[in-house]
Amino acid sequence: MNWSGGKDSSLCLYKVFQSGNYNIAHLLTSVNAVHDRISMHGVRRSLLEAQASSIGIPLTTIELPEEPGMEEYENAMLQKVNELKQTGCTHAIFGDIFLEDLKNYREQKLANAGVECSFPLWKINTTELVHEFIELGFKSIIVCINEQYLDKNFCGRIIDEDFINDLPKNVDPCGENGEFHSFVFDGPIFKKPIPFTKGEIVYKTYHAPKTSNETKPDYGFYFCDLLPA
Repeated sequence: MNWSGGKDSSLCLYKVFQSGNYNIAHLLTSVNAVHDRISMHGVRRSLLEAQASSIGIPLTTIELPEEPGMEEYENAMLQKVNELKQTGCTHAIFGDIFLEDLKNYREQKLANAGVECSFPLWKINTTELVHEFIELGFKSIIVCINEQYLDKNFCGRIIDEDFINDLPKNVDPCGENGEFHSFVFDGPIFKKPIPFTKGEIVYKTYHAPKTSNETKPDYGFYFCDLLPA
């Protein structure tokens, strides 16, 4: 099960549990080995480990440098997939909802490795999904926002009905286009809540990829640091 610690992967795991179609052997997460945090989400490894412990499924990590290139990422991912295949894993489960290019990319790369993909949330309406997430009793906090879509004030907010209503019209309710990322700290898949306190809000920029002779500006994200309690 590909696990980011956020709401989509949490709801996806819940639906897998409900269906009984798969026996989940591992939670697989990409981690920035330099800062010891979940890639792009910025959540500390210790909180990720607390999630896995509360869920009761072993955590497996893909250790990545601070800003890995695509080839570097793919090599690390395929190496880990091959290791998991040796333990008997046959499928990779993802919480993707509607990004066709991403789905096709995952299917192609993992087919080459002899692993099948499953997308339990695929093509479900994202407004329906986020309301279902809340109604099921999941609790989640926004840990990262893309400044191209949202202002700093959204960072550190709890995902609830007020949060959904406050989102601009051009922002997907599930943040499927990368508008925001979250950390789930309670809900029906957890044996107990994950305790934390909110730390500082940090702003970071990343180098945008360049195409041909075009020069793209760096793009920025706000992160809410969560401290283990």
